[in-house]
Amino acid sequence: MGEFRAFVCKRTGTIHYQTDFPDAAELYDDLPEDIEDEEKYVALPDKRELGLGKSLVLDFAGEFLADDFDDVRYFFNKRGAYPKFKTLLARRGATDRWRAFENEATERASRHWCTHNAIEIVG
Repeated sequence: MGEFRAFVCKRTGTIHYQTDFPDAAELYDDLPEDIEDEEKYVALPDKRELGLGKSLVLDFAGEFLADDFDDVRYFFNKRGAYPKFKTLLARRGATDRWRAFENEATERASRHWCTHNAIEIVG
């Protein structure tokens, strides 16, 4: 389909985007010529790199859906896991709890990543 990448400038905080998705590439400016300079820019990680993919779902299931843990683990060993997981959340009335859990984990992981990459958090 296509790839999406984002980089943050360590000096200014500017985020530069690049994609080869059809019909979307023209939405973003060309990347700076020195984008590979690791002293200036760092690639933004995806959810898996931050530990926010399957492992987070399994942590949540272990804590809040213990009776369904084996089913959730089974879902995530096959394609189409997230829709099945979201359906299970809805059946168990746990969608809001999952969103809060995911948001908290995302904030923690993002702050840790920023600290590790010497990126100042403002606000």
